[in-house]
Amino acid sequence: MTEAPSARFEFVRVERAADIPARDPLAVDVAVLDMNHGLPNVGHHAIVALVREVAREQDERLADSGRRVRVLSYAVRHRLMVPEHDGRHRLYLGTGGPGHLDPRRNREDRGEAEIREDPSWEAPLWRLFDAIVADESTALYGVCHTFGLLCRWSGAAQPVLRGPGKGGKMSGVGIDVLTTDALAHPWFGRLREHLPDGKRAPVLESRYYDLVPAGTLPPGATAIAFEAALDDAGTGDAMTMVEFARDRATGLPRVFAVNNHPEIGAADRVSALLADLLARGAMTPEVFAARSAILPTLREDRAEHRLLVARTVLDDLVRAQIERILAET
Repeated sequence: MTEAPSARFEFVRVERAADIPARDPLAVDVAVLDMNHGLPNVGHHAIVALVREVAREQDERLADSGRRVRVLSYAVRHRLMVPEHDGRHRLYLGTGGPGHLDPRRNREDRGEAEIREDPSWEAPLWRLFDAIVADESTALYGVCHTFGLLCRWSGAAQPVLRGPGKGGKMSGVGIDVLTTDALAHPWFGRLREHLPDGKRAPVLESRYYDLVPAGTLPPGATAIAFEAALDDAGTGDAMTMVEFARDRATGLPRVFAVNNHPEIGAADRVSALLADLLARGAMTPEVFAARSAILPTLREDRAEHRLLVARTVLDDLVRAQIERILAET
């Protein structure tokens, strides 16, 4: 499925090998790893919209070179479409999604908590992660489910269901606490000056599973944030932001993911995305109403600082990488 392209941006949905377009030297192909298992998801839509926004910002540069930005959205879990790391993509973006983080545990349909899926996508995805980390010209940024998959792939942490002691599913605006390594980081350290206490970062949460480290992180991995403790007096055991690889020349995080939803963004942006999904028939009125219920929270609950954190951990990273690709190619 392909949306009608604009002059500088194109979206292609990849659900089978035949959907993959021919290579085009004038196209900057950004890969979206869609983990939503075929379910309508505003987060995926928001990530695509972010790349479209960056393409619009780069309109003059793209026009001068005759180039365009093209998003290829791979249905990883639903259609087992995992891209090969063969030089086409230098930027990958991974979405959230339903179910357990180990696909072998997803054996029955229970809404977002558990689904029924074929786990055969996992091995090629692990190979893709290996290849991305090894290729210093390539970046990967992920949210929510992709965060958990990266933690499982690397051995950085394992999923633990949020039980009654933690109040069950985490939903709404919560607090992540930046680590000492984050505050000294050449990229994330900028948050110190803008957060009320220098390290407590409001984020939009939606998760059934925490990712809890079992011990020392693997080589190259750096914990950037943990959840705030339930008593608000320190940090909890769940890791919520991890850098898996860093650009040695610039200090920019190169492989990085968060267990929250920075892609959701401002309330007006989300409202427009939901309306578009509804108008295109990609979302039922019932799902639209349920997803719209979060809009007052997005407008009122620590919105200024939440959006600042969201820009730092996703939006500005995507911008920096697309600008780098355009400068180098």
